[in-house]
Amino acid sequence: MTPVDEFREHLTLRRGLRPATVRAYEADVRSLLSFLEERGVEMAALDLRLLRSWLASQALHAPASLQRRVSSVRTFTAWAHDTGRLAHDPGLRLQAPRGARTLPGVLSQDEVDEVLAAAAGADDDSVAVLADAAMFEVLYATGIRVSELCGVDLDDVFFPRRTLRVIGKGDKERTVPFGPPAARALEVWLREGRPRWAGPRSGEAVFLGPRGGRVDQRRVRARLHRLLRLLPDVPDIAPHALRHSAATHLLEGGADLRSVQELLGHASLATTQIYTHVSVERLRMTYEQAHPRA
Repeated sequence: MTPVDEFREHLTLRRGLRPATVRAYEADVRSLLSFLEERGVEMAALDLRLLRSWLASQALHAPASLQRRVSSVRTFTAWAHDTGRLAHDPGLRLQAPRGARTLPGVLSQDEVDEVLAAAAGADDDSVAVLADAAMFEVLYATGIRVSELCGVDLDDVFFPRRTLRVIGKGDKERTVPFGPPAARALEVWLREGRPRWAGPRSGEAVFLGPRGGRVDQRRVRARLHRLLRLLPDVPDIAPHALRHSAATHLLEGGADLRSVQELLGHASLATTQIYTHVSVERLRMTYEQAHPRA
Protein backbone atom coordinates (compact mmCIF):
# COMPACT_ATOMS: atom_id res chain seq x y z
CA MET A 1 0.00 0.00 0.00
CA THR A 2 1.41 3.38 -1.04
CA PRO A 3 1.62 6.37 1.35
CA VAL A 4 -1.26 8.00 -0.54
CA ASP A 5 -3.41 4.88 -0.09
CA GLU A 6 -2.62 4.79 3.63
CA PHE A 7 -3.33 8.51 3.93
CA ARG A 8 -6.68 8.03 2.18
CA GLU A 9 -7.52 5.23 4.61
CA HIS A 10 -6.55 7.50 7.52
CA LEU A 11 -8.87 10.26 6.27
CA THR A 12 -11.75 7.87 5.74
CA LEU A 13 -11.53 5.61 8.78
CA ARG A 14 -9.82 7.77 11.42
CA ARG A 15 -10.92 11.27 10.46
CA GLY A 16 -14.36 10.31 9.12
CA LEU A 17 -14.20 12.81 6.27
CA ARG A 18 -16.76 12.78 3.49
CA PRO A 19 -15.81 10.96 0.24
CA ALA A 20 -15.71 14.23 -1.72
CA THR A 21 -13.33 15.76 0.81
CA VAL A 22 -11.13 12.66 0.80
CA ARG A 23 -10.93 12.77 -3.00
CA ALA A 24 -9.95 16.46 -2.93
CA TYR A 25 -7.26 15.90 -0.29
CA GLU A 26 -5.90 12.90 -2.17
CA ALA A 27 -5.71 14.87 -5.42
CA ASP A 28 -3.80 17.67 -3.67
CA VAL A 29 -1.32 15.24 -2.13
CA ARG A 30 -0.77 13.49 -5.46
CA SER A 31 -0.08 16.90 -6.99
CA LEU A 32 2.53 17.60 -4.31
CA LEU A 33 4.20 14.20 -4.72
CA SER A 34 4.28 14.62 -8.52
CA PHE A 35 5.91 18.01 -8.00
CA LEU A 36 8.63 16.35 -5.87
CA GLU A 37 9.10 13.50 -8.35
CA GLU A 38 9.60 15.92 -11.24
CA ARG A 39 12.46 17.49 -9.25
CA GLY A 40 13.97 14.19 -8.19
CA VAL A 41 13.24 14.82 -4.51
CA GLU A 42 12.30 11.99 -2.12
CA MET A 43 9.31 12.55 0.14
CA ALA A 44 11.55 12.21 3.22
CA ALA A 45 13.39 15.38 2.09
CA LEU A 46 10.23 17.49 1.97
CA ASP A 47 10.72 20.85 3.68
CA LEU A 48 8.97 24.22 3.95
CA ARG A 49 10.86 25.66 0.96
CA LEU A 50 9.60 22.86 -1.29
CA LEU A 51 6.08 23.20 0.06
CA ARG A 52 6.10 26.91 -0.73
CA SER A 53 7.44 26.22 -4.23
CA TRP A 54 4.66 23.70 -4.83
CA LEU A 55 2.06 26.17 -3.54
CA ALA A 56 3.42 28.88 -5.83
CA SER A 57 2.91 26.51 -8.76
CA GLN A 58 -0.79 26.41 -7.81
CA ALA A 59 -1.15 30.20 -7.88
CA LEU A 60 -3.63 30.24 -10.76
CA HIS A 61 -6.28 28.71 -8.52
CA ALA A 62 -8.77 30.82 -6.56
CA PRO A 63 -7.84 31.83 -2.98
CA ALA A 64 -10.42 29.46 -1.49
CA SER A 65 -8.95 26.60 -3.52
CA LEU A 66 -5.44 27.48 -2.33
CA GLN A 67 -6.67 27.45 1.27
CA ARG A 68 -7.96 23.92 0.75
CA ARG A 69 -4.69 22.80 -0.80
CA VAL A 70 -2.81 24.14 2.20
CA SER A 71 -5.20 22.30 4.51
CA SER A 72 -4.70 19.10 2.49
CA VAL A 73 -0.91 19.10 2.59
CA ARG A 74 -0.74 20.25 6.20
CA THR A 75 -2.95 17.31 7.14
CA PHE A 76 -0.71 15.05 5.06
CA THR A 77 2.59 16.27 6.51
CA ALA A 78 1.25 15.98 10.06
CA TRP A 79 0.17 12.40 9.33
CA ALA A 80 3.50 11.62 7.64
CA HIS A 81 5.39 12.98 10.67
CA ASP A 82 3.21 11.01 13.12
CA THR A 83 3.79 7.79 11.16
CA GLY A 84 7.57 8.30 10.90
CA ARG A 85 7.72 9.13 7.20
CA LEU A 86 9.00 12.64 7.91
CA ALA A 87 11.52 13.54 10.59
CA HIS A 88 9.73 16.82 11.19
CA ASP A 89 6.47 18.44 10.06
CA PRO A 90 7.23 21.15 7.47
CA GLY A 91 3.55 21.95 7.01
CA LEU A 92 3.23 23.64 10.39
CA ARG A 93 4.45 26.97 8.97
CA LEU A 94 2.80 26.72 5.56
CA GLN A 95 0.18 29.39 4.90
CA ALA A 96 -1.87 30.27 1.86
CA PRO A 97 -1.81 33.82 0.53
CA ARG A 98 -4.68 35.83 1.91
CA GLY A 99 -7.38 36.63 -0.59
CA ALA A 100 -10.22 39.09 -0.37
CA ARG A 101 -13.01 37.85 1.84
CA THR A 102 -16.22 37.16 -0.07
CA LEU A 103 -19.32 37.39 2.05
CA PRO A 104 -22.05 34.82 1.42
CA GLY A 105 -25.09 36.05 -0.46
CA VAL A 106 -28.25 36.34 1.58
CA LEU A 107 -31.86 37.17 0.87
CA SER A 108 -33.84 39.73 2.78
CA GLN A 109 -36.70 38.52 4.96
CA ASP A 110 -39.21 39.76 2.36
CA GLU A 111 -37.39 37.89 -0.40
CA VAL A 112 -37.39 34.68 1.61
CA ASP A 113 -41.11 35.09 2.27
CA GLU A 114 -41.67 35.55 -1.46
CA VAL A 115 -39.70 32.39 -2.30
CA LEU A 116 -41.52 30.28 0.26
CA ALA A 117 -44.93 31.59 -0.79
CA ALA A 118 -44.19 30.83 -4.44
CA ALA A 119 -42.94 27.32 -3.59
CA ALA A 120 -46.39 26.48 -2.27
CA GLY A 121 -48.04 26.83 -5.67
CA ALA A 122 -45.59 27.31 -8.55
CA ASP A 123 -46.11 24.01 -10.38
CA ASP A 124 -48.89 22.11 -12.11
CA ASP A 125 -47.71 18.93 -10.37
CA SER A 126 -49.40 19.04 -6.96
CA VAL A 127 -46.98 16.50 -5.45
CA ALA A 128 -43.95 18.50 -6.62
CA VAL A 129 -45.50 21.61 -5.01
CA LEU A 130 -45.80 19.82 -1.67
CA ALA A 131 -42.21 18.57 -1.92
CA ASP A 132 -40.82 22.00 -2.81
CA ALA A 133 -42.75 23.75 -0.06
CA ALA A 134 -41.52 21.29 2.56
CA MET A 135 -37.90 21.23 1.37
CA PHE A 136 -37.45 24.99 1.22
CA GLU A 137 -39.34 25.66 4.44
CA VAL A 138 -37.12 23.14 6.24
CA LEU A 139 -33.90 24.47 4.68
CA TYR A 140 -34.66 28.00 5.81
CA ALA A 141 -36.16 27.07 9.17
CA THR A 142 -33.23 24.91 10.25
CA GLY A 143 -30.25 26.32 8.32
CA ILE A 144 -29.14 22.77 7.48
CA ARG A 145 -27.03 21.97 4.43
CA VAL A 146 -28.68 20.59 1.30
CA SER A 147 -26.72 17.35 1.72
CA GLU A 148 -28.12 17.05 5.25
CA LEU A 149 -31.66 17.65 4.00
CA CYS A 150 -31.31 14.88 1.42
CA GLY A 151 -30.12 12.48 4.12
CA VAL A 152 -33.01 12.99 6.55
CA ASP A 153 -34.97 9.81 7.37
CA LEU A 154 -38.47 9.43 8.76
CA ASP A 155 -37.29 8.59 12.27
CA ASP A 156 -35.14 11.76 12.30
CA VAL A 157 -38.26 13.95 12.51
CA PHE A 158 -39.82 14.53 15.94
CA PHE A 159 -42.97 16.59 15.55
CA PRO A 160 -43.96 16.91 19.25
CA ARG A 161 -40.84 19.01 19.91
CA ARG A 162 -40.44 20.18 16.31
CA THR A 163 -36.85 18.96 16.00
CA LEU A 164 -34.86 17.31 13.26
CA ARG A 165 -31.83 15.06 13.64
CA VAL A 166 -29.20 15.50 10.94
CA ILE A 167 -25.80 13.99 10.19
CA GLY A 168 -23.33 16.71 9.24
CA LYS A 169 -19.70 16.86 8.18
CA GLY A 170 -17.48 14.21 9.72
CA ASP A 171 -20.61 12.14 10.49
CA LYS A 172 -21.36 14.46 13.41
CA GLU A 173 -24.94 14.26 14.59
CA ARG A 174 -26.90 17.25 15.82
CA THR A 175 -30.51 18.13 16.55
CA VAL A 176 -32.02 21.32 15.14
CA PRO A 177 -35.41 22.93 15.82
CA PHE A 178 -37.91 24.11 13.23
CA GLY A 179 -40.92 26.40 13.51
CA PRO A 180 -44.66 25.99 12.82
CA PRO A 181 -44.55 26.91 9.09
CA ALA A 182 -41.94 24.23 8.38
CA ALA A 183 -43.84 21.76 10.58
CA ARG A 184 -47.06 22.35 8.63
CA ALA A 185 -45.35 22.00 5.24
CA LEU A 186 -43.54 18.84 6.37
CA GLU A 187 -46.68 17.26 7.80
CA VAL A 188 -48.63 17.90 4.59
CA TRP A 189 -45.80 16.48 2.47
CA LEU A 190 -45.57 13.33 4.57
CA ARG A 191 -49.33 12.84 4.67
CA GLU A 192 -50.39 13.81 1.16
CA GLY A 193 -47.30 14.04 -1.05
CA ARG A 194 -44.75 11.41 -0.10
CA PRO A 195 -47.16 8.42 -0.33
CA ARG A 196 -47.88 9.30 -3.98
CA TRP A 197 -44.20 9.15 -4.96
CA ALA A 198 -43.10 6.38 -2.59
CA GLY A 199 -41.98 3.06 -4.03
CA PRO A 200 -39.54 0.18 -3.52
CA ARG A 201 -36.55 2.56 -3.70
CA SER A 202 -37.85 5.01 -1.10
CA GLY A 203 -36.61 3.35 2.04
CA GLU A 204 -36.87 5.65 5.05
CA ALA A 205 -36.06 8.85 3.15
CA VAL A 206 -38.24 11.82 4.05
CA PHE A 207 -37.74 13.65 0.75
CA LEU A 208 -38.18 11.79 -2.52
CA GLY A 209 -37.88 12.46 -6.22
CA PRO A 210 -40.67 11.70 -8.70
CA ARG A 211 -39.26 8.23 -9.36
CA GLY A 212 -39.51 7.27 -5.72
CA GLY A 213 -35.84 7.37 -4.77
CA ARG A 214 -34.24 9.61 -2.17
CA VAL A 215 -34.02 13.16 -3.48
CA ASP A 216 -30.54 14.29 -4.50
CA GLN A 217 -28.85 17.67 -4.30
CA ARG A 218 -29.12 18.29 -8.05
CA ARG A 219 -32.90 18.13 -7.95
CA VAL A 220 -33.07 20.49 -4.96
CA ARG A 221 -30.90 23.01 -6.82
CA ALA A 222 -32.87 22.61 -10.05
CA ARG A 223 -36.20 23.08 -8.28
CA LEU A 224 -35.03 26.27 -6.57
CA HIS A 225 -33.58 27.75 -9.78
CA ARG A 226 -36.84 26.93 -11.59
CA LEU A 227 -38.78 28.70 -8.86
CA LEU A 228 -36.57 31.77 -8.90
CA ARG A 229 -37.03 32.22 -12.65
CA LEU A 230 -40.65 32.98 -11.79
CA LEU A 231 -39.60 35.70 -9.31
CA PRO A 232 -37.78 38.42 -11.25
CA ASP A 233 -37.31 40.60 -8.16
CA VAL A 234 -35.46 37.87 -6.23
CA PRO A 235 -31.76 37.09 -6.99
CA ASP A 236 -31.06 33.68 -8.49
CA ILE A 237 -29.40 31.89 -5.57
CA ALA A 238 -28.27 28.39 -4.75
CA PRO A 239 -30.12 26.46 -2.00
CA HIS A 240 -27.11 27.04 0.28
CA ALA A 241 -28.05 30.73 0.35
CA LEU A 242 -31.13 29.79 2.39
CA ARG A 243 -28.69 28.56 5.04
CA HIS A 244 -26.77 31.85 4.86
CA SER A 245 -30.04 33.78 5.07
CA ALA A 246 -31.25 31.82 8.08
CA ALA A 247 -28.00 32.46 9.97
CA THR A 248 -28.00 36.15 9.14
CA HIS A 249 -31.65 36.64 10.11
CA LEU A 250 -31.10 34.79 13.40
CA LEU A 251 -28.22 37.10 14.32
CA GLU A 252 -30.15 40.17 13.24
CA GLY A 253 -33.01 38.97 15.42
CA GLY A 254 -30.77 38.79 18.51
CA ALA A 255 -29.54 35.18 18.54
CA ASP A 256 -26.10 34.72 20.09
CA LEU A 257 -23.22 33.52 17.99
CA ARG A 258 -22.70 30.27 19.91
CA SER A 259 -26.32 29.22 19.38
CA VAL A 260 -26.08 29.89 15.65
CA GLN A 261 -22.81 27.92 15.55
CA GLU A 262 -24.55 24.95 17.17
CA LEU A 263 -27.53 25.22 14.85
CA LEU A 264 -25.38 25.29 11.72
CA GLY A 265 -23.03 22.55 12.90
CA HIS A 266 -19.86 24.63 12.49
CA ALA A 267 -16.80 23.10 14.12
CA SER A 268 -15.26 26.54 14.62
CA LEU A 269 -16.85 29.73 15.88
CA ALA A 270 -14.70 31.62 13.36
CA THR A 271 -16.75 30.06 10.55
CA THR A 272 -19.96 31.37 12.08
CA GLN A 273 -18.53 34.83 12.66
CA ILE A 274 -18.65 35.62 8.95
CA TYR A 275 -22.40 36.09 9.35
CA THR A 276 -21.80 38.99 11.72
CA HIS A 277 -20.00 40.67 8.84
CA VAL A 278 -22.96 39.97 6.59
CA SER A 279 -25.29 41.62 9.08
CA VAL A 280 -23.05 44.67 9.44
CA GLU A 281 -22.82 45.00 5.66
CA ARG A 282 -26.60 44.86 5.32
CA LEU A 283 -26.93 47.47 8.08
CA ARG A 284 -24.42 49.74 6.32
CA MET A 285 -26.30 49.47 3.02
CA THR A 286 -29.59 50.29 4.72
CA TYR A 287 -28.00 53.28 6.45
CA GLU A 288 -26.54 54.63 3.22
CA GLN A 289 -29.86 54.26 1.41
CA ALA A 290 -32.04 55.75 4.14
CA HIS A 291 -30.09 58.17 6.32
CA PRO A 292 -30.33 61.81 5.18
CA ARG A 293 -26.69 62.46 6.06
CA ALA A 294 -25.26 59.17 4.86
